[in-house]
Amino acid sequence: MAEELLKIQNVSKSYAGVRALDNVNMSIGKGEVHCLVGENGSGKSTLIKIIAGVVKPDEGEIIINGKTFRNLRPIDSINEGIQVIYQDLSLFPNLSVAENISLNQLIVEKRRLINWKEIKDIAKKELSNINREINLSERVENLSIANKQLVAICRALIQNAKLIIMDEPTTAITKREIDYLLSVILDLKKRGISTLFVSHKLSEVLQIAERVTVLRDGKKIGDYSADELDYDTLSFYMSGKEVVSSPFSYEEKHGRKPMLEVKNLSKKGDFKDISFKLKPGEIIGVIGPLGSGRTELALSLFGLNKPDSGEIYINGQLVRMDSPQKAISLGLSYLPEDRLHQGLFLRQSVQNNLVVTILKKLLNKFKLLDHNKKYKYAKEWVNRLSINVPSLEAAAQALSGGNQQRLVIAKWLATDPKIFILDSPTVGIDIASKNNIHNIIKQLAREGMGIIMISDEAPEIFRNCNRIMVMIDGSIVRELNTVDITEDELFDMLSSN
Repeated sequence: MAEELLKIQNVSKSYAGVRALDNVNMSIGKGEVHCLVGENGSGKSTLIKIIAGVVKPDEGEIIINGKTFRNLRPIDSINEGIQVIYQDLSLFPNLSVAENISLNQLIVEKRRLINWKEIKDIAKKELSNINREINLSERVENLSIANKQLVAICRALIQNAKLIIMDEPTTAITKREIDYLLSVILDLKKRGISTLFVSHKLSEVLQIAERVTVLRDGKKIGDYSADELDYDTLSFYMSGKEVVSSPFSYEEKHGRKPMLEVKNLSKKGDFKDISFKLKPGEIIGVIGPLGSGRTELALSLFGLNKPDSGEIYINGQLVRMDSPQKAISLGLSYLPEDRLHQGLFLRQSVQNNLVVTILKKLLNKFKLLDHNKKYKYAKEWVNRLSINVPSLEAAAQALSGGNQQRLVIAKWLATDPKIFILDSPTVGIDIASKNNIHNIIKQLAREGMGIIMISDEAPEIFRNCNRIMVMIDGSIVRELNTVDITEDELFDMLSSN
C-alpha cells in the first residue's frame, strides 16, 4: 500500500449505552481509492464524523499525515486536508457556482474585500482541473445533482484536500453521470488525492475501489482488496448471511386480460405517446436516466400530473385519473421516490403512518376513530411485512431506512390495491433490506397484483421484472422481455444512451 495518509486506531464510540463503533482500525494510503461499506446502522456515518472531527470517540486515536490526534476538532481535520462531501452536499443554493467554489478559500484567508473576477478565475481553474465546464454565474439551485457534486468536489479541492470523503454520492444521478464521477475520482488519484467512497451500490464499489473496509454492527469485519471480492461475497460480509435473490418468473396465462392499459399518453415537457399494458401478476420495470419522464409518468397514472392527451383504461374501462383519491378508488397505489418527504410523516408514530390511508375504515358508528381497530390494523401490517419497530408509538424517523421503506409499502398495501406503482423502492437502503423488499414485491405479483417498478439500477430491474420499458427523453425507446436478454446486455444498452 502507498504511504499512509490516515490511520484509525482502536476507535470506539457509544451512544446511550449502544456501541456504534467497537475497536475499529482502518488506514487509507495517499492517492488511494478506498471504499467503506456496511448495512444501515453499521457505524459508517459515525466513523465519517469522527474522521471529520465532528464526533469525539470514546477511545482510540486518529493519525493524519503522521500526526496523532486524540481530540480531533473539525478545524484540525480541515487543516490536515480532509474534506467531507455529505449527501446533502452543504452548498449554498442561492449563490452562484463560482461563489460556492471560491468563497470558503477567501474566508479562510480573511479577505476583507472581494474581487469578483478573482472568484470566477479560481472557480474556472478548479473546474478545468477536473475537465468540466459549468456556467460560473448559474445559481447552484438550478444545477443537476451531478453538477452539484462536481461543485462540491471543486470546493474541497480549492481547500487543499488530500482526502475527500464522499457519502453516497451516486444516489440520485444517472448512469452516465456516475461514470463521469468515477472518472473524476480516478483523476484525483493521479494527482495523489485520496478518496473514501461510501455507497450502498456494490457494483460501483467493485468498479472503483482498490480496497474495501466492511463494517457490521459497529465492528470491522475486514479490509479486502477489490480483486478478491464479487457482489455476492461482499453482500455476505456486509450482512453476515447469504442473500439469495431468485429471478422473477412470470407465467403467461391464456385469456388473461390487462388490468391497466395506457394509450398514447402525453404530457408536454414530461413524456409523449406512452402506450403499454399491464396484466395481473406482472412486474413491469421502467428504467431510464433522470429526466427521462419516468416519475412524471407514474404521477400521471396516480392522478397527480394531469396528462394533455391519451387514455387510461382500468379493467377495460376508460377512466379519468384526475386525483389520487380517484386512483385509490380504482385500485391503484403509489410508492413515491422520496420516502422521507413524500411517503412518511416522520414525527408521527408508526401506527399513525400505517393507517393514514384507511382512516374511513377505522370509524365507528358515531363516525369517530376506533382506536382498538386502529391498533389492530397497525399491528397486523407490522407483522405481515416484518417491520422492526420498538413499539407502534415510536416515531417513523426512528426506524432504519429499510424499515421505513417497508412502512411506506404497508401503508399503501392497507388500501388493498390491485395495481402498485413503486418509484425507486430500494434507494438508499442496504443489501439485506433490498432483498427483503424485492421478495415482498415478487410475492405480491404471485398473488395477482400488477406492479410497475421504476429504478435506475439495471440489476434491480433485471432481477425483479418480467418486462422492461426503457425511457429516454420522455419516450419508451425499447420494450424488452427479461428472458430475451442478459443483465450485461441491459447494462450495455443503458450505458450507450
